[in-house]
Amino acid sequence: MKRLYISDLDGTLLNPEPKITARTAEIINSLTAKGMSFTFATARSIYSAVPITSALDINVPCILMNGVSVYDIKNKRYIKSEFIDPAVSAKLLEIYKRHGVECFMYRIDNGALTCYYSELTSRVMQSFAEVRKHEYKKPFVQCRLEDYADEYTVYFTTRGKYDELYPVKLEAERIKGVDHAFYLDVYDDSWYLEIFSHKASKSNGLRFLREEYGFDEIVAFGDNLNDLPMFEQADVKIAVGNARDEVKSAADIVIGTNDEDGVAEWLLAVHNKT
Repeated sequence: MKRLYISDLDGTLLNPEPKITARTAEIINSLTAKGMSFTFATARSIYSAVPITSALDINVPCILMNGVSVYDIKNKRYIKSEFIDPAVSAKLLEIYKRHGVECFMYRIDNGALTCYYSELTSRVMQSFAEVRKHEYKKPFVQCRLEDYADEYTVYFTTRGKYDELYPVKLEAERIKGVDHAFYLDVYDDSWYLEIFSHKASKSNGLRFLREEYGFDEIVAFGDNLNDLPMFEQADVKIAVGNARDEVKSAADIVIGTNDEDGVAEWLLAVHNKT
């Protein structure tokens, strides 16, 4: 049986710092060297996901930005991306503007991902940008977003308080052609609202990997609400011990927490039995 193990990153595979621990890297790399297929699915983009997992021997393309893109780390190329119709992007920008909510807009053009914004006045949005600019060298462009919301647009994201973002979510989910993820940050009390093509999800990304690479079974690890679509496509659903209750309820198995190498230790135990 050809089996794929796929893990969420933040709150699941990464420890609370957030980092890949030496123990997790040692276990996963020893298992992939023996033939285990392993990758990850994350809300992160290429700029932070690839560096933060650099200690791992990822041998299957990963899922980025909640399923917007499937990316081949070894060959440094996007295999598949789902774009948002320009007319839909225009409607979304109107909603953000009407509610006074700032957003980041992502485009993939000629294989390069760039993040655009009009202004950043909130502390949490400024912090989001600063970390990614300085730690991960993500390119940010300040502009009038309407001028760049074209056929290469793939993603909108914003971070803030629940009460600020919820009205945007309610309007956005009524627009045909897009889907969203709305969840609490695992590191603080901020919420994320991410909007992307209705064709993009961790579930569809996982389905693509299954069909494209011929996996008979998929084992998925998660902790947060944006992992539930991945669980829908997985054959075996595993929640880490620190997962939200909704994720634990949807899981077949609950394992150790992310600060005790829960995913890696479970993988080691399973492979030691076979």
